[in-house]
Amino acid sequence: MPKFQLISNDQPITSKPITSKSDSPQFLAQQPVHHNFSSEKTYHYKSEKRYLAWKVATNLGLSFRYAWQGVKYAFTTQRNFRIHTVMTSVALALGFYLHATTVEMALISLTCAMVMVLELLNTALESVVDLTVKQTYHELAKIAKDCAAGAVLIGSLASLLVAGFILLPHGIDLIISILS
Repeated sequence: MPKFQLISNDQPITSKPITSKSDSPQFLAQQPVHHNFSSEKTYHYKSEKRYLAWKVATNLGLSFRYAWQGVKYAFTTQRNFRIHTVMTSVALALGFYLHATTVEMALISLTCAMVMVLELLNTALESVVDLTVKQTYHELAKIAKDCAAGAVLIGSLASLLVAGFILLPHGIDLIISILS
């Protein structure tokens, strides 16, 4: 039966057998793991440390906390996610200001949410690709990243069209009523 050992980039890979309690998988599963996959930057949350990435959340609250950490990570590290968040806020505020119907607001909300979901998936895919290829160039990694970015672009354009088709007539009606 193989013995497993948690490693990071700072530790060499060895096949050292488990000899003490501190080497056991149960003990290691309770310890925070700090990975430094690149020499550039590592992101640390202020006081929260996520333990082993493969560990299953033990309750629903913990699942929501992990999900929120993903959203926070995307917001703090991804410029495009912040742009999409601002544009979503602008579209929703315009919808309320221009008295869009409930169905119209639902369509705007859904398309904006779709773009933000695509951006989160793009961030996740880029992270996995970077983890896999490290700092080397690979044509398939480029294709995967470009396709994910293309999905976000198409979703953004669709969201812009939906918001334009819904909000533009309301805006024109407001301008006509102000001028007359």
